Amino acid sequence: MTALILNLSPTIELTDEQFFQVCQNNRDLRLERTAEGELIIMPPTGWESGNRNSRLTQRLGNWTDADGTGLAFDSSTGFKLPNGANRSPDASWVSRERLEALNPDPATFLPIAPDFAVELRSASDSLKTVQQKMQEYIDNGVRLGWLIDPQNQQVEIYRRGQDVEIVRSPTSLSGEDVLPGFVLDLTQILS
Repeated sequence: MTALILNLSPTIELTDEQFFQVCQNNRDLRLERTAEGELIIMPPTGWESGNRNSRLTQRLGNWTDADGTGLAFDSSTGFKLPNGANRSPDASWVSRERLEALNPDPATFLPIAPDFAVELRSASDSLKTVQQKMQEYIDNGVRLGWLIDPQNQQVEIYRRGQDVEIVRSPTSLSGEDVLPGFVLDLTQILS
């Protein structure tokens, strides 16, 4: 099952508030919005991807609790990117310093790009589409991003101002200077 894309423009131009309300009124749907205003309706994942994403979120959350310098988010969290897109990475992290400076309404989407974002490619995801999404994150301020691709047994590492690094069959990933001390064990996530 692939994502459905609804092109509403120029007939309907949803404001941020209207898009948020559409999401609230359709909580059983996972919705994103492109910078061009297209609505993306994403299908649920299969159980294998769901289990992998659960482990990913758990491991990032455990590190975040121990570290205390930021907050981790799961795939249900919406971010309003500077380019106007509304995206929901599979897992993400934002520093407390940035959150406190912004003081966002906790009942709405975060109006910033996360510092760190991860996409876990499911069997139905087009690699090109997920790669474009990762590049969009970087272009909008994400400092470090991982595209975990179990189908190809590789991880693409995205960093601002650098070429994408492809690592084949890694057993772990480092959070580098964005998440100092975080090492993601890829057991039962990549394989």
